[in-house]
This record gives sequence, structure tokens and C-alpha cells, in this order.
Amino acid sequence: MNIVRSHTPLVSIIINNYNYGSFIAKAIDSALNQTYSPIEVIVVDDGSTDNSREIITSYGDKITPVLKKNGGQASAYNAGFAATSGSIICFLDSDDFFLPEKVALVVKVFQVNSEIGWCFNTVKLIDEKINKEIGLTRLSGVGKCDFRDSVKNGTSLYVPPSSGLCFRRSSLAQILPIPEVFINGADGYPMKAAPLLSPGFMLEQALTIMRVHSDNNSTFRQDRPQLQTKNLVTAYFLRVKFPQLAKICNRMFARGLSAYWKYQVVYIRYGVPYQGHRELIANYFARLSLPEKIEIILRTVYYSLPKKAANPLNLALK
Repeated sequence: MNIVRSHTPLVSIIINNYNYGSFIAKAIDSALNQTYSPIEVIVVDDGSTDNSREIITSYGDKITPVLKKNGGQASAYNAGFAATSGSIICFLDSDDFFLPEKVALVVKVFQVNSEIGWCFNTVKLIDEKINKEIGLTRLSGVGKCDFRDSVKNGTSLYVPPSSGLCFRRSSLAQILPIPEVFINGADGYPMKAAPLLSPGFMLEQALTIMRVHSDNNSTFRQDRPQLQTKNLVTAYFLRVKFPQLAKICNRMFARGLSAYWKYQVVYIRYGVPYQGHRELIANYFARLSLPEKIEIILRTVYYSLPKKAANPLNLALK
């Protein structure tokens, strides 16, 4: 594989898709119509059963298709990264799309700030049914940011979802492969790991449009609280590879454990349970010191209680 390094670096856009035939053309077109060049567009289809593959193949050699059997979002990211050659990597979900100037602005950020390993931008949420803006994702800073010490100390960050994430190749290579147990929500793994590894940059501009629609797995899905159990899985695999994130992982684990107490099953996608959850929970606790075990149990109890007005216990465990 030839990795391009120049003053106009090759940018790889990885589009992951599963049964989003009604959206994917807009995503691909937005990647191809960037004001910046050179770009390669890698479209990973994760075993779709709708008309997605017909749409993907209609683009011919304008894109690089990766047509694989169904394995989940993490496997799609891993397969897409393996097919890239660019020195900058951008993620794009197939039901979202980029504004035309996104890549040009991201490349400029990376060129001006040689020490950063990632660049995240604000994402604008659009209600697909009424074609109206319903909000913007939050960022934990603006401009150049160095969160390495704060995340080690347990500070959680406001980070955009996958379509707002771009990485220097060298940084993403330290994070991938993502454990392929993540059928959905695999973006939580690199978005939490990247700020640990290097400084980065938060672009305040809303350069990505995220569609909110009836087929979203978790976005604005208040009817699927059981998906909170996935925090158990994310916390476990992050802590295994990045033990410096122990404090953040412990909080995530407690939130997931409180949901597990309620639902007695761990979901990695709505309707898809994770079969190894009992062993995972036992292995996580085996890694903990006694004070950590006590703290996680206390947090789990707190997260399980009905939320009332603030009190000292709330403030201590929040």
C-alpha cells in the first residue's frame, strides 16, 4: 500500500453502510463533491440486503467499494481503513453527508498544526421528516485542544458522532482495529481513545449534516434505554487496550451495569444481545483494586436510583 505524503495530502473518506439504500447516494455524492483534492472514497457495505450494493456499484471507479458479509459497524471501519491510502482519514455514516468545504478546512487544520492527531467538527442534526434543523452537537473546546491529562483524570468529553471525526493516519493506526463485537456504535471507541494519544483540534463549524430518522439505532431514541448496557462492552475493551482511561471507563462501566441490573441483558445493537457479558463483567472486576470496586458499586447504585433534586451524594458521584 502506497501512503501519500505531500503538501496536498490524500484524504480517505470511509463511508460505512448497512441497508441505507435510501440515503447512501447523498453521502457518496457529498464525499465526491468536496472542494479539496486529492480524495479517495472508500464505501464499505456490511452485507446489505436492500438496494445499497446496486447504488454503490453504479459509481464505478469513482469510489473504492468494499463489499463484505455482515459483521457490524466495527468490522466495517476496520475493513475500510485497510483499504485506504490517505494520510488523513475521515469517517462518514451513510445516512449523513459532508458540506463541500469540510475536507479542505480539515486538511488546513492538520497542515497548520503538525502535532495534532485528530480533528473533530460540530455536526448539525436535521429532522429528516420535516427537513428542519433540530440542534448541534456539543464540543469540549474550540481550536487546538490537549485533553491527555484531563481524560486520564476521568474527565468525559463532548465529542461529535462518527461523521464528525477525522484522524491523522498515524493516530488512527494506534487505535484500530476496533474490537468487532461492536455491531453498532463503534465510533465510541476511537472518539474516546484519540484524545488520550495526542493533542487535537475542535472545529466549531458545522461541517457535517446528520439525519435524524426513524431508522436511527440510538440517536434521539428515548424508547431504547436498554442500549445503555453497551457501556459495559465499550468500557471493558477501552480499558484493556488503554488502561490510562481507567477512570472514564469505570464510570462508563457503572452506567452500563446499572442498566444491566434493570434489563438483565447486554445489547450491542437494538435487539442483538452480547452473549459474553457475564464473563466480561467478571473479567472487568478482576482488573480492579478494592477501592475501585467499591466506587463502581456505589456509582451503579446511584445511577439506578430515580433522579431527584441535587444532594451531597449526587454531587459526589455525578
